[in-house]
Amino acid sequence: MSSAINETKNKPDARAEALVASYERAGYGRIAPAILQPAEPFLDLSGEDIRKRMYLTTAPGGGDFCLRPDLTIPVSRDYLASRSAGKAAGFCYLGPVFRHRTDGPAEFLQAGIESFGRPDKAAADAEMLALGLEATAHYGLGAPEIQLGDVALFAALIAALDLAPAWKRRLIKDFNRKANLAQDLNRLVLGTTNGQPEYQGVLAALAGSDPKGAHALVTDLLSIAGINAVGGRSVGEIADRFLEQAALGAGSKLPREQRALIEKFLAISGEPDEAAAELRALASDTGMALNPALDLFESRTGFLAARGIDVRRIHFSTSFGRGFDYYTGFVFELTDAKARDAGPLVAGGRYDGLLTRLGAPAPIPAVGFSVWIERLSAMGGAS
Repeated sequence: MSSAINETKNKPDARAEALVASYERAGYGRIAPAILQPAEPFLDLSGEDIRKRMYLTTAPGGGDFCLRPDLTIPVSRDYLASRSAGKAAGFCYLGPVFRHRTDGPAEFLQAGIESFGRPDKAAADAEMLALGLEATAHYGLGAPEIQLGDVALFAALIAALDLAPAWKRRLIKDFNRKANLAQDLNRLVLGTTNGQPEYQGVLAALAGSDPKGAHALVTDLLSIAGINAVGGRSVGEIADRFLEQAALGAGSKLPREQRALIEKFLAISGEPDEAAAELRALASDTGMALNPALDLFESRTGFLAARGIDVRRIHFSTSFGRGFDYYTGFVFELTDAKARDAGPLVAGGRYDGLLTRLGAPAPIPAVGFSVWIERLSAMGGAS
């Protein structure tokens, strides 16, 4: 009886179908990726929050699979396997995703759009936010709160610092996990690492070794020990993290004035135009090369205004991230001011690096968003 109720509850209703039909009319082809997906892309490329909530299984003949926890990676994989791969193409979807949750059923509906291959990044970003706002309006919320961030600005700041490459990668990866980022900054200032003492000799030996050979050695040792995955991470990712610890322990130290610069950057927030002016001033005062990322940011704001969006309603913060490892630029969330604790109603962003990590031979621009149908449907006043 309960399974029948859940099946009815999670079946797309007329309003959700109408929303996706509007995306089809806007030029996005409807797509329905397989529910059962290879687990490795999600383990390697999603954020920690997704990894710990996945439903995993192992096939009798070997190979780890999962019920799809979101649709960005499945749609991206289907795009790369299609004749459209490498070309400009856009897709929309509506279907169930699966995550361990304590505040709702493990199976719930998401709709959304993924756009690939468009070189006009600022215009594509603005279109995603505009279409996301259409989704909330479709469910009766005409003026949601708009939270916007830009991972590319933080990446540009870190790229300009005199740090070891491993530390730069670590700081950018931890941008979406604020507690980890704060810990990293503390370790850099103090010049300390948090590796276990019993591993320090191994880490020191690996620090100066050939990266490919070291990765192969650690992977082989894990396989010999019969380790296939730990904490939702693949053997390859475990090896990467072990080698990263070796590189991070190689002696980098962040001057306190550089930490102060990072913290000053992360404190900038407000309306997009005001934030851009503060960022321009910071770049000018410090001589840091933030201009390409800032140019894209300001161009995006212009396209948002051209689409009729009141940019004064947008709250931008340099510290805002979404907890997904694959985001590389613009990120946003739309929430109901009356129910902020319920989570975002619509959320997404730019993930230009994801397609190459999924096997594309060359980088492909990509941006998209997901719509939480259950949250929109549950809003007060929605009918």
